Amino acid sequence: MSISTSPAVSDEIATYVANRIGFIELERPKALNALSTGMIRAMHAALDQWREDPDVLAVVVRSQHPRAFCAGGDVRFLYESAQRGEQDPRDTFFIEEYRLNHAIFTYPKPYIALMNGVVMGGGMGISQGAHRTGGLRVVTDSTKMAMPETRIGLFPDVGASWFLARTPGAIGRYLAVTGEAIGAADALYAGLADTYIEDAALPALVDTLRGELFERGADVVACVERETAAHRVVPEPDASPLANARALIDRHFALPELARILASLERARDGDADPDAAEWAEQTIAVLRERSPLSMAVSLEVVTRAEGSMADVLRGDLDLTRSCFLHGDTIEGIRARIIDKDNAPRWRFDRIEDVSAVEVEKMFESPWPANEHPLRELRG
Repeated sequence: MSISTSPAVSDEIATYVANRIGFIELERPKALNALSTGMIRAMHAALDQWREDPDVLAVVVRSQHPRAFCAGGDVRFLYESAQRGEQDPRDTFFIEEYRLNHAIFTYPKPYIALMNGVVMGGGMGISQGAHRTGGLRVVTDSTKMAMPETRIGLFPDVGASWFLARTPGAIGRYLAVTGEAIGAADALYAGLADTYIEDAALPALVDTLRGELFERGADVVACVERETAAHRVVPEPDASPLANARALIDRHFALPELARILASLERARDGDADPDAAEWAEQTIAVLRERSPLSMAVSLEVVTRAEGSMADVLRGDLDLTRSCFLHGDTIEGIRARIIDKDNAPRWRFDRIEDVSAVEVEKMFESPWPANEHPLRELRG
């Protein structure tokens, strides 16, 4: 077995080729592998190097750390740059992150994401695109997946809304607005994962990938499918918590506006003959009351608009990051949840009912003319 290293250097990431597979290993465990600009650049450089290399058949992205695959982007860095009044480092981070997300989504070789532990925010951006490459999104018993951005006054970015918009029923709308975390069975049910393996079997899977003879990228994928076929997720996807709540999710979250969703939940809480439906509504209302009203309204609209290409979605995501930091709740959300940890954010709007359609529409305005947009070159 030959191993060659990539020239892209970051002490928070390892990229190398072994047995005709490009391995990307996230190595920032103290931050739960949250992505820094350096990690994003090293990943993208490796993918560019392997793109046309006939000796690289497929790519595997993984974490050797049990707690997390990737917990998202480095929001502390984004907050500190905002506090210093620095726009450029923040723009650079998001521009480069979204270019990486697009490169994965359009990659010409199978890309396989081994998604153990925490898979949130930016972690979704470097894994979900595997589905479009002929690769696989592999979840484990420890997988805790979410786009929890409304909790910090942001929205599901990194192109995640493209995938959320294509989940069954109103599941994507529900996950975008609430930011609720889901497990492996839920992810498989929602179409946000392709196959399952037990955490304890991951090292053996990687050993097999490093030792078996492969002639094509499809052979690498077939190997992962074969190795994961012996593993059964519990509960089965059709009996997962998300599946069990599906009728309630569709009933409430298919409604077009956030205020109507809340009103529907309140009616169910106060008058539903089914005590389980009333309890679910009460719990969901409590979640919504914690999140940023503006961010939830924006997040609902983001999923609604994600019917086009991934390139269009990512351009819109970049526009929204500008709006959320300058005019939205993101800085306050990060302060309350991550910096000061007082969990007492002072949102721009006190109540969901106070957020108008005009305010939501304003957030989507691009600061760039179309011909000057930093992501104008993305296609597909």
